[in-house]
Amino acid sequence: MNCNTQNAKIASITEKTLIVGIDVGSEAHYARAFDWRNYEYSKKPLEFSNTEAGFQMFKAWMEDLAEKHGKDVVLPGMEPTGHYWFALGKFLQDNGMRPVHVNPHHVKKSKELDDNNPNKNDRKDPKTIAALVNEGRFSYPYIPTGIYAEIRSLSNLRFQTQEEITRLKNRLARWFSIYFPEYKDVYGDMKAVSGRMVLKVAPLPEDIIKLGVEGVNRIWRDAKLRGAGMKRAKTLVTAAEHSVGSREAPEAARMELRNLLEDMDVYASRLEGLLENIAEKLKEIPYIDKLMEIKGIGLVTVSGFIAEVGDIGRFDSPKQLQKLAGYAIVANDSGKHNGESRISYRGRKRLRYTLYEAAISLIGKNAEFKEIHEYYRTRKDNPLKKMQSVVAIACKVIRVFYAILTKGVDYDPQKLMRDVHRPQMQAA
Repeated sequence: MNCNTQNAKIASITEKTLIVGIDVGSEAHYARAFDWRNYEYSKKPLEFSNTEAGFQMFKAWMEDLAEKHGKDVVLPGMEPTGHYWFALGKFLQDNGMRPVHVNPHHVKKSKELDDNNPNKNDRKDPKTIAALVNEGRFSYPYIPTGIYAEIRSLSNLRFQTQEEITRLKNRLARWFSIYFPEYKDVYGDMKAVSGRMVLKVAPLPEDIIKLGVEGVNRIWRDAKLRGAGMKRAKTLVTAAEHSVGSREAPEAARMELRNLLEDMDVYASRLEGLLENIAEKLKEIPYIDKLMEIKGIGLVTVSGFIAEVGDIGRFDSPKQLQKLAGYAIVANDSGKHNGESRISYRGRKRLRYTLYEAAISLIGKNAEFKEIHEYYRTRKDNPLKKMQSVVAIACKVIRVFYAILTKGVDYDPQKLMRDVHRPQMQAA
């Protein structure tokens, strides 16, 4: 039975249910309690701190109301306000309750129903949240545990590290545009080893000119670096001689470049260590090796998928995963107007990004997915645009991953290609 439908959620709320609306804050939370008819039991909002003592007081308050009014089940609801709800949600879960989330957008739109006033305060919001929970307009948050919690935390660290590396690359590009714009004509990649060896000794064009061709080449020879010689050294020195870069504040410019290069090395090493740790943790997930065997799928894709999805056994079908990723199709029809459908974008942004990157990789490296992509774009009935086809491939990746992780089957290219040949078979 699908417990995620609104009817199922409403049916789970009975006369024996105590509904608690919680307005989550960084240091203090506010709660109000209601029954299934929206009759309030709390005379005033309970304020409790984001500490163990505050949580215990909140628990005692709920238990007292439940006992006083004959309630068997407590259903706490809250807005997912950033990361402030994590500690409270874990506490409620550990004490046998199942906290639920309401959409902040719904809270904002429905808070005017009682008093026709858009004011936001600590007394009003808990009541609005409880009312939405009572109507079944809530979702069950997933708080990963065990190995899934480890992988999600490591994946978050990987994303943060990658963001820092991207930020450093942008700052390096800015530095070169100011002080040595011609460098990119010599080295298309700022991570080139031979170029970075020279920059650590001679950061500015004037420093490279002082070294000369022989001095630059000697740096590479001393390091026993292959692939760089007199020809490359001459090209670099010539670029430095004709550089139009700024010559102001040379000491600060040298210091800035040195710091950027050192930071880049630190974060690159950190990223490598994180990937090794993630690879070890993934070995504990059943059938992960079968995903890695698919051409075009790598460690980053698999770890990103598992980090966002968690235990895949909690999903009844791939459509739920598609909705979680924000790839659910939203129609734009009204009367005789048939608009263009789009995806909802309502879901886990990182999961959507991971699946999109996986689709791009598969289209470029995997023959079967490449052929399916071409088929989607050129088929006679309902051909898709390029981006629409990529989204369709991403949804197909969801179905492939779901089948492998839940059933333990091997990746079957022939079975995958049936989607291309099915229309011709039906016509025959």
